[in-house]
Amino acid sequence: MDRSPLFTNDAVVLGILMLCIALIFYTSSIKSGFWNKFYKVVPALLMCYLIPAIFNSFNIISDSTSNLYFVASRYFLPASLVLMTLSIDLKAIKNLGFKALLMFLTGTVGIVIGGPIAIILISFFSPETVGGVGPDAVWRGLSTLAGSWIGGGANQAAMLEIFQYNPEKYGGMVLVDIVVANLWLAIILLGIGRSEKIDKWLKADNSAIEELKEKVSTYTKSVSRTPELKDYMIMLGLAFVAVGFSHWASEHISDFLLANFEVFSDKTSALASFSSTFFWMITIATAFGVGLSFTKAKSYEGTGASKIGSIFIYFLVATIGMKMDLAAVFENPGLIVIGLVWMSIHAGLLILVAKLIKAPYFFLAVGSQANVGGAASAPVVASAFHPSLTSVGVLLAVFGYVVGTYAALGCTILMEISSNL
Repeated sequence: MDRSPLFTNDAVVLGILMLCIALIFYTSSIKSGFWNKFYKVVPALLMCYLIPAIFNSFNIISDSTSNLYFVASRYFLPASLVLMTLSIDLKAIKNLGFKALLMFLTGTVGIVIGGPIAIILISFFSPETVGGVGPDAVWRGLSTLAGSWIGGGANQAAMLEIFQYNPEKYGGMVLVDIVVANLWLAIILLGIGRSEKIDKWLKADNSAIEELKEKVSTYTKSVSRTPELKDYMIMLGLAFVAVGFSHWASEHISDFLLANFEVFSDKTSALASFSSTFFWMITIATAFGVGLSFTKAKSYEGTGASKIGSIFIYFLVATIGMKMDLAAVFENPGLIVIGLVWMSIHAGLLILVAKLIKAPYFFLAVGSQANVGGAASAPVVASAFHPSLTSVGVLLAVFGYVVGTYAALGCTILMEISSNL
């Protein structure tokens, strides 16, 4: 049976995605009637994610036959990071305090303890779901989820290499990863539209965040002017020179590390994830943007630098939505349930700690995505609150790479113990 989607030509898929985004922005700009009420509940960013997911679920378009996510994540994402960080205020970010880092670490702990607790809970109702022996042991497969949800794809590959899960069954774990992580991302995005109410319930002090947003907004107004064609050309030139340089430098750094240090080429090593070209690409592009913030290029915020960056981010979100097959939730219900319980523990712990330390929803959302989504989605979630906050998502995602393999190893050891109880 041919499972090819209705549209496989990327030019057509691009047109569909851009039409969706345009209609979402048009309807969300209507200030009265149904659409006004609708977007008060459902954020526009969530719709940019959900509609492509629905199209993918009905096999109209598919990430499996498209290169658009690769283009968005490798070209547009680093470009957006440059454009959104060139007006950064490092001192103001420092003033955000310890709560951002604490919420990130809470998210990490939630993943580490969530896996073994989920195994124990599911074993009471369906022991065969968490069983298996040798390479087929479910805990070995779940180790790849732990790696993915604390650091990203490089750590996921490291866990597969270390614990030698049956490759023929690995696809099932990838499915759980995509379904559960994307469902949680959808919930996070939904919460952004209600962040003020959530902050009120958490009794959060978000004065430092508001101060940062206010400083950037004030600066933007002070340098604001009608952009000319040369301004757009210069901004895009800066952004894509940074993209080209970050790709070039990331490849050379990765090759150098792999060629000269055995620890980086050993996939079982905790340092193996630092040979990832994607990690270095994101890090270098962000550093490029931060560097520009100390030059006259900072004034391009007044001609819409962060707005262009936001265009790239919204397109990235649409391509991420293409990865989500809503029907896949029902394909392997046992493993999906494990993933949902696991993610619920992660979310519950974040909410508990946020309530205790009165952390704003922004720290909860970005702290979670810096773990579960990594560098691809943490900046997206951060920018949804305000473009000036994008760099916070990037910085926390880098921490995910740092602790990812170690935390995933600890989680897997606990899952193995839980499976043998």
